[in-house]
Amino acid sequence: MNGLVSSSHAVSQLTYHLEWCPKYRRNLFRKEENRQLCEVLIREVANRHHIEIIELFVMPDHVHAVARLPISMSPAKACQLLKGGTSYLLQRVKPNYRKMYPKRHLWSPGKFARCVGDADLETTCRYVRNQRDVHQRTLVAYA
Repeated sequence: MNGLVSSSHAVSQLTYHLEWCPKYRRNLFRKEENRQLCEVLIREVANRHHIEIIELFVMPDHVHAVARLPISMSPAKACQLLKGGTSYLLQRVKPNYRKMYPKRHLWSPGKFARCVGDADLETTCRYVRNQRDVHQRTLVAYA
């Protein structure tokens, strides 16, 4: 029963590949310090909402996460909680982000979610782990 999550009256295995980006696709996490801060805050918000982060990679202009959700939570709700919580915390820690986003909306309203099965889990985790390499190859292909 590896990967199964139990609650009082339910057992589930809801694993998703989630992706979202900052508003205007700004490179907010180009600096390693900002990237690490974002990772820590995403994990903190996820723990608060009982979302298990299996794999996480913050790119300069977007975030990839493989997450296991509680049975009562939709992927859209998970994205809303992760984006809202990290936006609030990032803007408290980094006041210059408040100046860039005066309406307090750090993240773009869009999101990507794909259900990941057992067979695809390792492949998806490898894809998320190797994001930097994937994007470098894409840039080289267009050069």
